[in-house]
Amino acid sequence: MQSWVLSDNKLTKTFEFKTFEEAIDFMVRASKVISELDHHPEWTNVYNRVMVSLCTHDAGNVVTQKDHDLASALDRVL
Repeated sequence: MQSWVLSDNKLTKTFEFKTFEEAIDFMVRASKVISELDHHPEWTNVYNRVMVSLCTHDAGNVVTQKDHDLASALDRVL
């Protein structure tokens, strides 16, 4: 599994699945955790991949503990 990468003041990771349906299912399950943490990622889906980018806009678009917490939570959802 790919690790989170810190680059350009963002934590990024691509989650890859076997099918489009599995990718969308991950996004739906992750949405519950995202809402609980009240910290929303920038993410896109292309077929079986979900590309996630995290930074805290309220802190000046830098990576904060909120981003690390969400990254860990998304890994647990997987």
